[in-house]
Amino acid sequence: MATMRAVSQDTLGGPEVLKIVEVERPEPGPVEILVRVHAAGVNPTDWKARATGGRADLEPPFTLGFDVSGVVEAVGPGVTLYRPGDEVFGMPRFPHLAGAYAEYVTAPPRHFTRKPASIDHVQAAALPLAALTAWQGLVDTAGLREGQRVLIHAAGGGVGHLAVQIAKARGAHVIGTARTAKHELIRSLGADEVIDYTEVDFASAVREVDVVLDPIGGDYGLRSLRTLRDGGVLVSILPVGEELRAAAAERGIAADFTLVEPDYAGMKEIAALVEAGRLHAEIDSVFPLEEAAKAHELGERGRTTGKIVLTV
Repeated sequence: MATMRAVSQDTLGGPEVLKIVEVERPEPGPVEILVRVHAAGVNPTDWKARATGGRADLEPPFTLGFDVSGVVEAVGPGVTLYRPGDEVFGMPRFPHLAGAYAEYVTAPPRHFTRKPASIDHVQAAALPLAALTAWQGLVDTAGLREGQRVLIHAAGGGVGHLAVQIAKARGAHVIGTARTAKHELIRSLGADEVIDYTEVDFASAVREVDVVLDPIGGDYGLRSLRTLRDGGVLVSILPVGEELRAAAAERGIAADFTLVEPDYAGMKEIAALVEAGRLHAEIDSVFPLEEAAKAHELGERGRTTGKIVLTV
């Protein structure tokens, strides 16, 4: 029996529950590929699942991780899209676990796309979940187009800093909210305006935007309605309440929650932006697989800029 190293947990809890274990290596079934993982992205949904079971109500033991960059090791029956040796990246199986904190994963081939040759596996692993969240929210849900005004909250965060670049590539006027320490970075990514939400009430400072992307939730949704024109779009990556829906409906604003999903076409668009030099992930920190707990500790402090990545 072939085995591999993986990060597992026997109980829900804090970062200390994450342990390196030896488990059976998966084999690709029909229309699946086996990917040798070189790097795995770390996302807020990872530490939420570790602590609570997440959206899928997971029961331990399980292996976390959704973002994968690696090399195709083997293909199952019926696969023609890839061959062993191909470099791929993606967000397989979300919201179900891909088990990316491991040496190997299996998944449908169209949950991946080819890794751009211009970036390494660390850069690639930082992209899928956050970039797809931004792409699907801004492009597929909001239909963001050239000349529109978009407000992106947490513009220096994992989703936010990629959303700034995607919105700019679409020809939008981009406004971001972030602490002052992140303003220089956010402007370098293409933002036209940046607001320090700790010093200025964005709801009073911004007007007549066409689209808001909100990865924060809480009262940000209701406050963001004040920045939108009638008929605009509010995209939240967290569930929205009935009060927000009702207030938005009165002004013809589309306001809803969107959950990212595996997306072959979207990943190809993201890869094309990377190859064109219009999209890249800012890497805050890189940890070896054995230090997944430390990566979670850092992420949960909420002060990172860009993404955290594990190398396998």
